[in-house]
Amino acid sequence: MDQPVATERPMLAGLIGRGIALSRTPRMHMEEAAAQGLGAVYRILDMDEPARRELPLKAMLESAEACGFDGLNVTYPYKIEVIGLLDELSDNARAVGAVNTVVLREGRRVGHNTDLWGFAESFRRGLAGEAVEHVLLAGAGGAGVAVAHALADCGVRRLSILDTDAARAAQLAEQVMTNRPGTVAGAVPSTEALSGADRPDGIVNATPMGMAKLPGMAVPASFIDPAMWVADIVYFPLETELLRTARAKGCRVLPGTGMAVFQAVRAFELFTGRPACPDRMRATFDAFDTRPAQPAGT
Repeated sequence: MDQPVATERPMLAGLIGRGIALSRTPRMHMEEAAAQGLGAVYRILDMDEPARRELPLKAMLESAEACGFDGLNVTYPYKIEVIGLLDELSDNARAVGAVNTVVLREGRRVGHNTDLWGFAESFRRGLAGEAVEHVLLAGAGGAGVAVAHALADCGVRRLSILDTDAARAAQLAEQVMTNRPGTVAGAVPSTEALSGADRPDGIVNATPMGMAKLPGMAVPASFIDPAMWVADIVYFPLETELLRTARAKGCRVLPGTGMAVFQAVRAFELFTGRPACPDRMRATFDAFDTRPAQPAGT
């Protein structure tokens, strides 16, 4: 596949998903572009808004193309659905079976997955030295497939996958073992199936549970042990109920911040052909927590 081509013209990109009005992604991209002397406009295309609520993903993609977008990030719940609307997939997107970044160029739609590298890089930096013999992954959807492969890349020997759709969890387990032969994966019906000596070293939430619009936890609080580490891919709010519960029990935790930043770093390069500065994009992400609240409408 061709490498990203650097461009000097302003970048136009957007994020498609549901319940994404408070996403930090647009500012990360626009401020990184400004730091590099490149103009950029990054739009939130929230499909929960009344004007788009009944709009099919296909129509949204066509509209973005017609408006001259260079690319789109794709989030919940479209990371798998979007594949059928693309012309080409990168190697990692094809292996994972999910797309979170679409490059629009010369009339073609090329899908990539930057979530895989984003989570793996966050894990390596945030949970270095933790045991990875056995990990429980909650969620086998569009984000879960990327996280499952990332965990294998980070040395997980055994991966138990929990999902409300048992068939989907089993399918992901087979996919991981095909793509990452060094990892043994299997679906589990509930956390009760992992008791006693079979309890995992760590837990990763790759479901939307914990988002502001979907509060709650994908695993029961009673299952979390102080000896475990716990990671979440949700970053709004940063302190999900899962992380708050785990932290209170003394667990080492990994919030969704790192994955959000590092997937954006890779996506920026795909959109512009320019490498991004992870530290600068992380500073932009973190600045949301220090900026004073703005009046409504600003």
